[in-house]
Amino acid sequence: MTTTTPAAIRATHISKTFHISEDSHNTVKHRLFNLFNPPRGKNVQAVKPMDFEVRRGECVGLLGRNGCGKSTLVKLLAGVYPADTGNIDIYGTTLLLNLGVGMSQELTARENIYVSASVLGLKIKAIDGLFDKIVDFAEIREFVDTKVKYFSSGMMARLAFSIAVNAGADIMFLDEIFAVGDAKFQEKAVKVFESSWIEGKTVVLVSHSMDVIQKYCTRAAFMRKGELVYFGDTAKAISMYVEDNA
Repeated sequence: MTTTTPAAIRATHISKTFHISEDSHNTVKHRLFNLFNPPRGKNVQAVKPMDFEVRRGECVGLLGRNGCGKSTLVKLLAGVYPADTGNIDIYGTTLLLNLGVGMSQELTARENIYVSASVLGLKIKAIDGLFDKIVDFAEIREFVDTKVKYFSSGMMARLAFSIAVNAGADIMFLDEIFAVGDAKFQEKAVKVFESSWIEGKTVVLVSHSMDVIQKYCTRAAFMRKGELVYFGDTAKAISMYVEDNA
């Protein structure tokens, strides 16, 4: 891939900090005697200022230990969280696939399919044409009119993945999609990922599986404690991740 390929994602000096309350008033007595002494809090910088660009059509891996800021970064890029600083330029439609993030728990599977696909820019008539395919791929035919809050995590993952596969998006954020659901679903996810479905799409793939990252990613990023330590050669990023876990 050449550097002349247009950008799909451009992040400039983005960061994210969360304010965490430390509630030491853990009994009724403590709380009564500390009404005017509120719990202490601290700021946690989940994503430290960083700049990077993801090119159109490439699959980029995102590596790092739990708590390093990977999922927060993905949610910033997908628009789930607003960035505290900097700018994020997205060139195309996006979809975050992470156990049904973005689905309304109070809506049925049928309603979520129409809402999610509409957000991706599909017209009602187009969704009508895809509806049965989405339901059958997700294997939820008998639960299509059930609110998704009653779904298991595996059912939620299958539905979200099926919408992603069939409704599509220009830019896909896939957070540990190979680590959810049963073995049959994981096998299906791998087959789809290896098919022509992924061609032409921009993918940011979060995974703890080095085999998956090595196999599919043209470049990879390594994060540590909220900092983007490295972004480039996949093998080098994997080596840094393995060393960090040693």
